[in-house]
Amino acid sequence: MARELTPRKENYSQWYQDLVIKADLAENSAVRGCMVIKPYGYAIWEKMQAELDRMFKETGHVNAYFPLFIPKSFFSKEADHVEGFAKECAVVTHYRLKNDEENGGVVVDPEAKLEEELIVRPTSETIIWNTYKNWIQSYRDLPILVNQWANVVRWEMRTRLFLRTAEFLWQEGHTAHATKQEAIEETEKIINVYANFAENYMAVPVIKGLKSENERFAGAIETYSIEALMQDGKALQSGTSHFLGQNFAKAFDVKFASKEGKEEYVWATSWGVSTRLMGALIMAHSDDNGLVLPPKLAPYQVVIVPIYKKAEQLAIISEKVDEIVKKLRAKGISVKFDDNDNKKPGWKFAEYELKGVPVRLAMGPRDLENGTVEVARRDTLEKSVVEIDGIENVVENLLEEIQKGIFKKAFDFRAASTTSVDTWDDFKEVLKNKGGFILAHWDGTSETEDAIKAETKATIRCLPLEFEEEEGVCVYSGKPSKRRVLFALAY
Repeated sequence: MARELTPRKENYSQWYQDLVIKADLAENSAVRGCMVIKPYGYAIWEKMQAELDRMFKETGHVNAYFPLFIPKSFFSKEADHVEGFAKECAVVTHYRLKNDEENGGVVVDPEAKLEEELIVRPTSETIIWNTYKNWIQSYRDLPILVNQWANVVRWEMRTRLFLRTAEFLWQEGHTAHATKQEAIEETEKIINVYANFAENYMAVPVIKGLKSENERFAGAIETYSIEALMQDGKALQSGTSHFLGQNFAKAFDVKFASKEGKEEYVWATSWGVSTRLMGALIMAHSDDNGLVLPPKLAPYQVVIVPIYKKAEQLAIISEKVDEIVKKLRAKGISVKFDDNDNKKPGWKFAEYELKGVPVRLAMGPRDLENGTVEVARRDTLEKSVVEIDGIENVVENLLEEIQKGIFKKAFDFRAASTTSVDTWDDFKEVLKNKGGFILAHWDGTSETEDAIKAETKATIRCLPLEFEEEEGVCVYSGKPSKRRVLFALAY
């Protein structure tokens, strides 16, 4: 079959690449390191976007939009921030082209040099905090709870569709608060929103935790993250929420008059998820037959394929299918009736399996006679024949079962792929032969963290929030440790 995938066990990386391209999710573009998100891939992203947007608004946030271009001088104002992003910035130096009369084509007009170079947005803290200076005078102006849906550019040398591209889509929240406590509560609230979305919509179990100092966002005091485990045993950071303290308020001189009449610096947060979630969705659930999509994020949850030889048969089947479609849509189920006569049913079955459509219904003349329909579920590939009468209830229950089943499968995989170790030899042995998440004691120093990374490429994914403190000794240095942290190889 032309659209066959490389098996996961043979070459996981190639399997992923094959799947993204053959399932029509995305492709490489003419611009090195950038991708074209195709309609089917974008439809999944739109479903993600819609759910997250609703969740943000339900927690009091509003959307706005800030410029794509940021003056270079803004990045000089927060030292850690500029150091964190300096190597990834794309810089605009001129504002005009002109015809090249000697060689033909166009050249950059040397007369059109910008007085100050502009950075193409890698993240928006600087431009937003420069703007907030004009919005905030008094405690009455706080809190500001703003989100923006945008694209960003981070100049990556090694790229992979959805997981790491020079330009990607995301949302970034930027909030301003009167107190430290409020800002910390906001940071925690958002990481819980992200975890809720990952688990209840993406069906991806995640571990919430704090990043180590080495892994923190540039310019943050604390970074919270959710960490997911992919089927190849590697971790994927799937969302981050940053407590920025007063760093950006001080850098851009954003002060407010408190209730007591004192002038104080504002407290800040920022947080974001990106099209990287598409990579998580693909790698957490899909198999050698193609995508496996959780019903809550599938562009269409049900596809109906008619099986017929003559146009008259299709007309009769279509009439019955119209009734089924109305009943499914009345329950809020998205459905596609594929009566395209250019493709045979067998091709369609393989295509919708590849694209991860959760439920497929097939109906032919014999089904009509018997008052039945064939039901195929994508997650287990099981088929059954059920009565047409009440099919909408069968499908509704099945979609719920699939959503829960996909989550349970990923949860059980993570449980089986999480290992506690107490010695350095065990750490290396598990990492080499099993992979997955490793829970190990760490002495809390950057030196040890750097040494572990240099020797094994494993990084501290997070300091899990839900784990108790536990006396022990660091697996690497042998120094005292108060808790286990989560290590893994990561994307």
